[in-house]
Amino acid sequence: MRATVRQWWRAASDAWRTQLWPVPALAVTAGVVLGVAVPQFDAHVDDELSANVTAYLFSGGPEAARTVLSVIAGSLITVTSLTFSLTVVTLQLASSQFSPRLLRTFTRDRLVHVSLGLLLGTFTYAVTVLRTVRASLSDHEAFVPQLAVTGTYLLALVSVMTLVLFLAHLARQIRVEWMLREVHADATVTMGRVLTDAPGPGTTAPIAPHAPPEAVPLCATASGFFTSLDESTLLTAAIKAGAVVQIDRCPGDSLIAGTPIAHTWPFTAAGPMTDTDRNTLQTCIGVAVDIGFERTAAQDIAFGLRQIVDVTIKALSPGVNDPTTAVHGLGHISALLCTAARKDLGPRLLRDHDDQIRVVLRRPTFTELLELAIAQPRRYGKADPHVLARIAMLLREVAWVAVTPEQHHAIADQIERLAAAISRQDFDDIEHRRLHDQIKDVRRALIGRWPSTTTS
Repeated sequence: MRATVRQWWRAASDAWRTQLWPVPALAVTAGVVLGVAVPQFDAHVDDELSANVTAYLFSGGPEAARTVLSVIAGSLITVTSLTFSLTVVTLQLASSQFSPRLLRTFTRDRLVHVSLGLLLGTFTYAVTVLRTVRASLSDHEAFVPQLAVTGTYLLALVSVMTLVLFLAHLARQIRVEWMLREVHADATVTMGRVLTDAPGPGTTAPIAPHAPPEAVPLCATASGFFTSLDESTLLTAAIKAGAVVQIDRCPGDSLIAGTPIAHTWPFTAAGPMTDTDRNTLQTCIGVAVDIGFERTAAQDIAFGLRQIVDVTIKALSPGVNDPTTAVHGLGHISALLCTAARKDLGPRLLRDHDDQIRVVLRRPTFTELLELAIAQPRRYGKADPHVLARIAMLLREVAWVAVTPEQHHAIADQIERLAAAISRQDFDDIEHRRLHDQIKDVRRALIGRWPSTTTS
């Protein structure tokens, strides 16, 4: 139950943080509430405030108060329009120049949320306070909420400082180095949360059961991206149905309604599954598997790699032609692959109270992650020796931390494909020699050798 709540909270939190409207909406609501409450409080304490306090409060009359509040409200709504425009331009730049999948990184930026919220909240507060200011009439006495007007002035000062911080932050936010760092950090957090450390030497990994030929397929109930899975719900349903369930797809995969995404078979050999049990599990798949219109980092360990690979190959496109950014991206890819190499990428096994395996969850293998990270940069960067050299260094770095035969085999396969790509290019003799020397260094790293580099 606790795992279910945590998974639901992470998915909901990720969806909440990537929306621009929640924080501004809360700020506008707070502005209305404070704009009503503070003047009422003002009316009760105005006569009780000491001279030392009132000396620092707004001391003008009704017309002056209206002027101050009107100027602040008008200025803030203009600044808010500017802030929103700059945010939209930044989103457009990130989408066209780098990758559409980076928009989630921008839209969940807390400073953007706070800036828009503070500006809109202060505007709402000023307008709400403005309606309480009144001049002396025949049936009403003049009323100027000194505390409320002073608070508006202070909020306006804070808003101006926030605008300065927002502009400085925006200038940093559109830098590709910042974006790569943020995606790298998010992907590292996801791997640390979803994956466990690889078993140590001599430790025997548990063997996952394989679906027998008579296994019954379970289908997706909607089309979209596999964003997350409620493990507790699925395990409970498998136990009640007396079955084993194997999820064949990973978070991040594209699902099509009506096509199989899992298989199930009886836990014991007592007989085939009943229609009732199969229908129950099919219904559970619809509840436990969360399907969305875009990939998220909630449980998708390959999403960060996909984002950085997108930035890398976009930098290699003829319209951008920025191999330096591609090289920087390959550095972040290498770091993420080294992190993944130290994790257990085998299937996740969920057990019942008797320690029997009842649910098998597939994960991306190291071979799949390596292919995702290298295939497209190698294809689109094959004409640039610096990009190929960085791919060779990436393989060398990953080979140094790789420990399992599967990892070594995957790296060896990528070495051969990279060497073939280099051989087909029209480089000069010196470039060919340097690249092939780097290929040899990768092979040495696979057997635990990293020769020192000397310079004269």
